[in-house]
Amino acid sequence: MFRPASATNASVQGSRLLNRQAAACAIIAGAITFALFVSAHAFAQPPANSLRMAQEQHACAVVMGLHNPGDLYDTCIRSLEKTLSELDQSRLIAAERRSCAQEGLRRRTPAFAKCVLNTEQSAAAVGRTIPVR
Repeated sequence: MFRPASATNASVQGSRLLNRQAAACAIIAGAITFALFVSAHAFAQPPANSLRMAQEQHACAVVMGLHNPGDLYDTCIRSLEKTLSELDQSRLIAAERRSCAQEGLRRRTPAFAKCVLNTEQSAAAVGRTIPVR
């Protein structure tokens, strides 16, 4: 079937608009994640849960303009929470490794691995995090 040129152009333009909107959303989400990363990284310890929740809600509702309640808003919150939790975990591991290295232990040795494991277990038992330096 033959389509008029105007219909084809409209669908191509619509497709390009959607691609641009998707790219813009991805860029904005990346910028928000980076902004949260930088602001959280400025503190010696991870922000309290209530502060983090407020930051996530602000990023998704105000910065992204997503409506709460809504599927996109919920997805945004889950994504930011996951990213920030992974960041906290990687900071904790880095701090554990630094403390073992400061004790004079060499990386990739059994003694170093045991030190990291002991540090991690003692921090979990006390329910604390190791401060990031």
